[in-house]
Amino acid sequence: MRNVRAAAAVTLAISIAAGVTGCGGGSSASGGSNDSPKTLTYWASNQGPSIEADKKILTPELKKFEKQTGIKVKLEVVPWADLLNRILAASTSGQGPDVLNIGNTWSASLQATGALLPWNKENFDAIGGRDRFVESAVASAGAADKDPSAVPLYSLAYALYYNKKSFAEAGISKPPTTWDELVADGKKLSKDGKWGLGAEGSNLSNNIHQTFVLGQQHGADFFDKSGKATFTSDGAVAAVKQYIDFMAKDKIIAPGNAEYAQNQSLTDFAKGKTAMVLWQAAASTFASQGMKPEDWGAAPVPVAAGTPGTGKSTNSMVAGINMAVFKNTKNIDGAKKFVKFMTSDAEQKLLNKTYGSIPPVKTAQADEAFSAPDLKVLRDTLSTSAAPLPQVPNESQFETAVGTAVKELWADAAAGRPVTTESVKARLEKAQQTMQQ
Repeated sequence: MRNVRAAAAVTLAISIAAGVTGCGGGSSASGGSNDSPKTLTYWASNQGPSIEADKKILTPELKKFEKQTGIKVKLEVVPWADLLNRILAASTSGQGPDVLNIGNTWSASLQATGALLPWNKENFDAIGGRDRFVESAVASAGAADKDPSAVPLYSLAYALYYNKKSFAEAGISKPPTTWDELVADGKKLSKDGKWGLGAEGSNLSNNIHQTFVLGQQHGADFFDKSGKATFTSDGAVAAVKQYIDFMAKDKIIAPGNAEYAQNQSLTDFAKGKTAMVLWQAAASTFASQGMKPEDWGAAPVPVAAGTPGTGKSTNSMVAGINMAVFKNTKNIDGAKKFVKFMTSDAEQKLLNKTYGSIPPVKTAQADEAFSAPDLKVLRDTLSTSAAPLPQVPNESQFETAVGTAVKELWADAAAGRPVTTESVKARLEKAQQTMQQ
């Protein structure tokens, strides 16, 4: 779950770059140009288990592109912890790549710098048209009233993963579909040193992802239409309290989870210590920790009532990676050709299958490679019941401020301190004040 692992990167205040007026990016003099498209520089995000693994995966594909177009792509795979800082530095210095990957939750923040190429109708048409992409994925590429700042490349959504053996031992025949059912099942599962649900309480992005979805179900967006923070609205407070109550009131999350931030909840799940976990594309991690596909199942994330996708029943944020172009690149035509190549049906099928993600391109998404039960859950969620995080310029600060407030509330719950509506509201009010400074 790369967006969750990027928590440290998004803590940097994006306001530093907000005053930039589009001076970033582009090939150096030794690179390409529209008249002589020799080379492109590409910053890829670390999607695989290591930098070297990504190079091994991507290099043959870049060779294909070179053979098709004559354009050589200089690849650099950038670690998540460094990626946002590197992008912001490139935005201000003008010394950056032609094409780059960005976490999709950063889209509006980076859009505000003015450094990225807007994907208007003309630019989308150059890569086959906007309607090739799942709309929720495009909605995660910038503010709603502006042309997207990037193009969806790899998409993900959340699912509820459950341990089949633990469920059978507890006499539970099917995964929960509502939060009330999840709590009831979780109580049956939380005994003998085992727990019903896992969480990553010290991971700011994970905190945001979960409380944002619950906020949607409570009718809260955390920002109003003008982009003003509304963290203390009744819906936002109720959403955060519901999440923390899984530990504080319902006792289905182990207190130690308040300190988790490095995917420890997946390890607990694989070892049978936890029966359920909310996660993006966890299959490869489970396999690496010795689980067989028949040991676990995946189901849509629960909703308050009814089914996902109806009424207020959003059950996932839109997760994933977008592909952007620095608008001052000297090789704009080559850059768009490269984006077209990477979002082609063939590359979308190959790369998303390799990385365990879901293609944001509709025709590629329909491929048999993405029909496994768990991937079908992720695919259907992305298409029907996922929503992008707030597409506001200070979204990164939102993740830091509210994510930290939720982290502190987890610590309260773990220590046995009361978590009340008033204490939740106080934490969120402090987070809102931080945003306004």
